[in-house]
Amino acid sequence: MLNPPQRAAVLHTEGPLLVLAGAGSGKTRVIVEKIAHLVQSGRYPAKRIAAITFTNKSAREMRERVARRIKGEAAQELTVCTFHALGLKILQIDHAKLGLRRGFSIFDADDSSAQIKDLLPAGSKPDAIEAMKQLISRAKNAALSPEQALDAARSPREREAAALYARYQQRLAAFNAVDFDDLIRLPLHLLETDAEARAAWRERIGYLLVDECQDSNDAQYRLLKALTGAAGQFTCVGDDDQSIYAWRGANPENLLTLGSDFPALKIIKLEQNYRCSNRVLRAANALIAHNPHEHPKTLWSAAADGERIRVWECRDAAHEADKVAAEVQFITRKHEAPWSEFCILFRGNHQSRALEKALQLLRIPYHLSGGTAFLDRGEVKDALAWLRLLANPDDDAAFLRAVQAPNRGVGATTLAKLGEMAAHAHLSLARAAESISLCKQLQARAANALQGFVGIVHALRKAAHALPPAELVRKLNEASGLLAALKAQCKNEAQFQVRRRNLDELADWFDGPKTSGPGELAAALTLLAHADKGDAGNQVRLMSLHAAKGLEFRFVFIVGVEDGNLPHEASLEEGRIDEERRLFYVGITRAKERLWLSHAKEAQRWGDKLRLKPSRFLDELPAAELQRDGADPVADAENKQERRRMAIEDIRALLAK
Repeated sequence: MLNPPQRAAVLHTEGPLLVLAGAGSGKTRVIVEKIAHLVQSGRYPAKRIAAITFTNKSAREMRERVARRIKGEAAQELTVCTFHALGLKILQIDHAKLGLRRGFSIFDADDSSAQIKDLLPAGSKPDAIEAMKQLISRAKNAALSPEQALDAARSPREREAAALYARYQQRLAAFNAVDFDDLIRLPLHLLETDAEARAAWRERIGYLLVDECQDSNDAQYRLLKALTGAAGQFTCVGDDDQSIYAWRGANPENLLTLGSDFPALKIIKLEQNYRCSNRVLRAANALIAHNPHEHPKTLWSAAADGERIRVWECRDAAHEADKVAAEVQFITRKHEAPWSEFCILFRGNHQSRALEKALQLLRIPYHLSGGTAFLDRGEVKDALAWLRLLANPDDDAAFLRAVQAPNRGVGATTLAKLGEMAAHAHLSLARAAESISLCKQLQARAANALQGFVGIVHALRKAAHALPPAELVRKLNEASGLLAALKAQCKNEAQFQVRRRNLDELADWFDGPKTSGPGELAAALTLLAHADKGDAGNQVRLMSLHAAKGLEFRFVFIVGVEDGNLPHEASLEEGRIDEERRLFYVGITRAKERLWLSHAKEAQRWGDKLRLKPSRFLDELPAAELQRDGADPVADAENKQERRRMAIEDIRALLAK
């Protein structure tokens, strides 16, 4: 059953429509129902309807939902895709009009970087190559040709980029290729300059629906106008309060520009939220009210008020992570909730480190979205393989990785031969490598390399008896050659320092046990092993606030709510606090039932302690919806009592076993 505003949006089929859809207000359902109405009413055949999304994932999900709603061939005839996929379709049909031959290539990011590197002077640094690539991409996203980019240049660097842009396009033409940005720029150029092509595409696409319109850039917005014309047979769905991608070219002002470009524009607001408790919504409404609005919205829900939002003050990031992990474990026991109902949000991916460590120690399975989990980074996995081998000489998988990290001339042929001999002698690979008689059967160079490796392992195993695990890790990073190899692999000192910090941080993960010995090392390694995850989807989600958009979870934690982090320091300096407030708003409205906000009092930066201030955004939340640490002694006492009771139950269960 659609609510009245949703139904009005579905039934409006004549003229341009903007649906301002608040968080959790059922916007995807409106789009699906509108497509069904357009087809089933006979207003448009399915083949003349196009629905545009911003990610392949959302396009796939929308196709699946439409297919369940519309049966038969009609669902197959619809166009449901991203802006770039639609642009590709236009290029495939009209490639000749743009000087492309059939079967043109599409350069990915690496291909583009390689061409730009080749066009720049020899020895150009990776950062300079990336900077030029970004300037060219910015020009293309503004739908500028090389000549227009040169005219618009305001600095020597921008003029250099425009000249490079011209040479880069000549190179693409020679290869009969386009890059990712051209999938919007070239179709737009065609539609804006070729009346015949424009008329043909308006006939092909009779009705256009655009999801997340606030995330469109200038070129995408102009493509919308070129495809729909003055009649404006379209529905744009968006939320100016969730525009968080200005840093990659999105222009939320496009929602306002619609009104001036299409005077007949009808605006419908979706304000009923089907996701959050009313406490969460009241907090979100109060926060976002501090941003300027052309069309303000007030979200409301028929759900209960729910529990107050918890606000925690923590000593530092490690204390914060420990507190979050403990709360996740406690809530899981109390509510018998699966791990997948928890999400931990942060402003930057670097904040995941302390959280990963805390979750690992409590055996809580997690998935890090939009980044590589700390323990999955290559150099970290190499160091862990060495540690596992020190703890267990019979760990063949650890031996195979460690003996090749770094490369020491022990190749696949040598390892295959060693494996055959080890199997025949009923030995592990490491013990076979220690056997002088077996190594004599290998080529001299390979045998010498293996013996050198064995010598390092023996020395480190001896050190393991004298050093606590954390100090052993630091010694291993040097003695194994991992650090030296890492320095040789990195393109510059900055990259090396970033990856070196990963190895330094791994040592910090082992801090705690002060006793030494292989047994202590094995115990520490066991703590780092992931718990049995069961279903791959049943994990606590760790992600940045940007990555969380469009998702929802029963229990949500937002960490690092401090000035300089959220809002980000760069945004404060550049006066872009409105987008940071929208980002926090997105995080708050991911919570279905309960929300925790935490901030630290201090942080370690470059060896110094830095005092932190709670985010100014916390003062913009209504005090009545918050429960701060220590503000409610009765509730705190009850909480402690319940935790004590559950701890006693755990001890009794262990004794019973």
